[in-house]
Amino acid sequence: MRALVAGAAGFLGSHLCDRLRRDHVKVIGLDNFYTGRRENLTHLVGDPGFGFFDHDVTLPVDAAAVPGPIDVIFNMACPGSPFAFQRDPVFTLDTNYLGTRHLLELALQKDAVILQASTSEIYGDPDIHPQDESYWGNVNCFGPRACYDEGKRVAETLMLEYARSFGARIKVVRIFNTYGPRMDPEDGRIISQFIVQALRGEPITVFGDGSQTRTYCYVDDLIDGLVRMAKSDPSFTGPVNLGGCTELSVLETARVIKEMTGSPSPIVFKELPEDDPRKRKPNIALAESSLDWRPLVSFEHGVAQTIEHFRSVAR
Repeated sequence: MRALVAGAAGFLGSHLCDRLRRDHVKVIGLDNFYTGRRENLTHLVGDPGFGFFDHDVTLPVDAAAVPGPIDVIFNMACPGSPFAFQRDPVFTLDTNYLGTRHLLELALQKDAVILQASTSEIYGDPDIHPQDESYWGNVNCFGPRACYDEGKRVAETLMLEYARSFGARIKVVRIFNTYGPRMDPEDGRIISQFIVQALRGEPITVFGDGSQTRTYCYVDDLIDGLVRMAKSDPSFTGPVNLGGCTELSVLETARVIKEMTGSPSPIVFKELPEDDPRKRKPNIALAESSLDWRPLVSFEHGVAQTIEHFRSVAR
């Protein structure tokens, strides 16, 4: 098999490249390093089964620049943290709409399956709990998160319309909070921010009163779900939720990380950002029945691995 991974230098994209290479899939990585990090791919340099080219998916992808057949395209290309996607909201929208459209065009030219990495953010601040794939969401299209939320929603629509209109072979997954080694220490996501603050002895910042809840999925489990989806029956297009099952409040999360790092950091509270979801938990029944997938790595084990990673890169 040959796969193209757009967003290959990102947190999830680089782990996906590793998993595909372990499965003996030849990989072509693509990234513009807007949020991706070159060090995430250095261990693949020199691997004859891995190729890479620097490209921004908001620009068309020349099929001639990707010689030979491609079996599957993974669209992981988009800033994923609020700090990153709010830095340039128009670029975030372009990445989701133009980027997805350009990769769909490439998929048609190469007769490849294309998998869209969508997000739990399409559910917005949900009115139902947990969230299943039939829920239409509660998104504020004028809010500060809208560039990402609405961008991902329109990307899903593009996938569906390309399948209906042109016969594109599509797969859509909705990714919930995922964590693990190679997270950007400065991206402001809950797990990475709490661990970095704890290791530095800085105050651990909890927004609001910390009662809002999240579930967390370790990166290895999430990547396994992506691979299973890519290999699933052509008739199963999704969308399908992929995420953790254990629900914790943000304050509980901070306390667990403080204890596991042995940090003296105090926990401090700041104003809750606009449109921050009150609850977020996936119903993964569809993934269990259609992909035989569920997360296996415990939160404690996954956090321990992530803490060790951040300790090692800080040395």
